[in-house]
Amino acid sequence: MEDISKFQEFLTVSSAEIPILGFSLNLISVALLSTVLSVIYIKYGSSISNRKSFSKNFILIAMTTMLIITIVKSSLALSLGLVGALSIVRFRGAIKEPEELAYLFISISIGLGFGANQGYITFISLFIIILVIILIKRFSEKDEDNSNLYVTITSNKNIPINSIIDILNRHSSSVSLKRLDEGKGTLEVSFLLFVDNYKNLIKAKDSLMELDEGISVSFLDQHGLSYG
Repeated sequence: MEDISKFQEFLTVSSAEIPILGFSLNLISVALLSTVLSVIYIKYGSSISNRKSFSKNFILIAMTTMLIITIVKSSLALSLGLVGALSIVRFRGAIKEPEELAYLFISISIGLGFGANQGYITFISLFIIILVIILIKRFSEKDEDNSNLYVTITSNKNIPINSIIDILNRHSSSVSLKRLDEGKGTLEVSFLLFVDNYKNLIKAKDSLMELDEGISVSFLDQHGLSYG
């Protein structure tokens, strides 16, 4: 019983005062680094979702993670309580691209690093990670010179996928299927393709619209199209 009472006393008194100045500086640093990460994701990311909108989550995630780690590390009781608290939390966000998950982990790591007062290590690690991202993107661009356009097609009807591919093949040099989501009466499909000029893009769009009046066609330009 004496050991139990000592342990309970240890849990209640084992908390450290958090310095306001250091915490504020770390929080500002997290905000700045996560902002840099957002810019890198917008510029060098390859996800076909709205990267600018998704990148806004990085700052909030990083700062919130740092706040949690800073508070939790100051008290063993809070650390143990965090396990129970997180067990009832479920992440329900739809992550359609593995790249999105990778950037979320990086933003969480920024918060973890500064929350644990490992600012220098976190800064150096993020610098190296960003450098690797840029190098990978630069080298991969050489392999994707003939694949500069994303097209996403959404319909409330189950349009035969072969009909869509035939149309895209007629108006582009190469077609690569990236994602296919098909349900009962719904279809969402994404392709990576090369279109020589703007006129072929319009012809492909018009042909796709003829398949279904309610079809939605979205083009995402990677390198720019010629209007000539």
